[in-house]
Amino acid sequence: MEHNDPYWYLHVGRASDLTGRDRVYYRLFEMLPAILSLSTLALFAALSFLRPVWAAYLTIAFSIYWLFKTIYLSVHLRHNYKRMRHNMGLDWNVRLKDLRYKDVVHLIIFPLYLEDYEVVAGSVRALLRAAWNPKTIAVVVSVEARAGEGQRAIAERILKEFGPQFLDFQVVVHPANRVGEIIGKGSNISYAAEEARTRILDARGIPYERVLVSAFDVDTVVYTQYFACLTWHFLTAENPARSSFQPVPLYNNNIWQAPMLSRVMAYSSSFWQMIQQERPEKLATFSSHAVPFKQLHEAGYWQRNVVSEDSRIFWNLFVRYDGDYSVVPLAYPVSMDANVAPTLLGTARNIYRQHRRWTYGAENIAYILFAFMKNPRIPFYKKFRAAFVQIEGFWSLVTHPLILFAVGWLPLLVGGRAFNATVLSYNLPLVAKSFLAAAMFGLILSAALAMQLLPARPREYGRFRNFQLMLQWVLVPLMMVVFSSIPGLDAQIRLLFGRYLGFWVTPKTRQASAKAAA
Repeated sequence: MEHNDPYWYLHVGRASDLTGRDRVYYRLFEMLPAILSLSTLALFAALSFLRPVWAAYLTIAFSIYWLFKTIYLSVHLRHNYKRMRHNMGLDWNVRLKDLRYKDVVHLIIFPLYLEDYEVVAGSVRALLRAAWNPKTIAVVVSVEARAGEGQRAIAERILKEFGPQFLDFQVVVHPANRVGEIIGKGSNISYAAEEARTRILDARGIPYERVLVSAFDVDTVVYTQYFACLTWHFLTAENPARSSFQPVPLYNNNIWQAPMLSRVMAYSSSFWQMIQQERPEKLATFSSHAVPFKQLHEAGYWQRNVVSEDSRIFWNLFVRYDGDYSVVPLAYPVSMDANVAPTLLGTARNIYRQHRRWTYGAENIAYILFAFMKNPRIPFYKKFRAAFVQIEGFWSLVTHPLILFAVGWLPLLVGGRAFNATVLSYNLPLVAKSFLAAAMFGLILSAALAMQLLPARPREYGRFRNFQLMLQWVLVPLMMVVFSSIPGLDAQIRLLFGRYLGFWVTPKTRQASAKAAA
């Protein structure tokens, strides 16, 4: 099939979007993550029955690997924490004084779906509290039509209360059931971006290359120096037109109200992003991020037909500009909501669904492999590195915790009488536990950093709450299996069988006493 557009494949969402041989290739690429993960776990299980000694040695090897990986990641985490604290203490406006920062326009997009007024209002108020001229900020609140008139009324109320204080403020209604779209954030903010182009940028004659778009979740609360920090990094970046900008997501808005499992998962997600900020060659965009509008427009905005649009937009831009695109880490935070439901069971269910959606980012593997096959202009070394990082990352996310804390112990259960009589059988739990205990250093560091990243404790919580916050980290091994590996495997198996995941919006549940983090 002939294609006049050299980037015709840029917004392919799944195998069913293609025909012929292309469809076969893409389908195989979709199956690859689950095949690798399930094969690894099956190999361990089979060796436990057939060659328990081999399985035992592999378990020990994984434990050693886990120890060194923990040390490696902990060093990066500590470095980024120090860098983030340093950046939060700087006056970025002073650093901007010799740069043409007044030319930069910030476009903020908030997608709105079944959120309370206070959630949206808190995020907009934070924009006004920031140490930045609001007359250089344009805001778009994009309401889902399927959410009903109540949500539109909230958006209109926000517009009436806060709109005049900004350069521009638009309420956009994203129509339901548009061809080529799935329900989700990507279709919402893409529609909003195009509406902003005509209603704000073109209407005011604002050049596209002067505009930075921050695609926020509706609960995103910016810290005081966010725009100054972002603008400085944009103006001093090696190639600002070919760069996205990623802050550190902290889930501090309601962290004191969150139950233990929610807090652990929230900070684990933040810490992983902090680690990735120290490895920019492995960093892709996540959740709230900033993109130059001109390049975003040329790439056709965020994909409207995928679940993981926040990371996919990086790969869209990477492919569109033939590998000449990167993510600049800000080492500066924004704050969002921890996953909290009215009940503990509801919270657990929502955390599972949220992490299944995040780990469904494995769908990007098929996309990049297919795009790399179609784009000969991307250097081979960039293709290899990107593909390896993505494949290894999603493979290890699923397999490593399960091997270390579940499957790896099978030789002791099914290895048989002959294996159980060996010295190795006796030493396996001792050796593995020793290495895992040494790896607890990472948990201790995580607990210490989590305490330092907490906002001020509300009056209704006593000092015992601080003790709970330290104790909660003993749950990490269990949480890694239940709320990381298993939902990740769930997501990959869905891709394996073509049971594609739809977008699930994380409910925003706050008590009346919740305070913004900034």
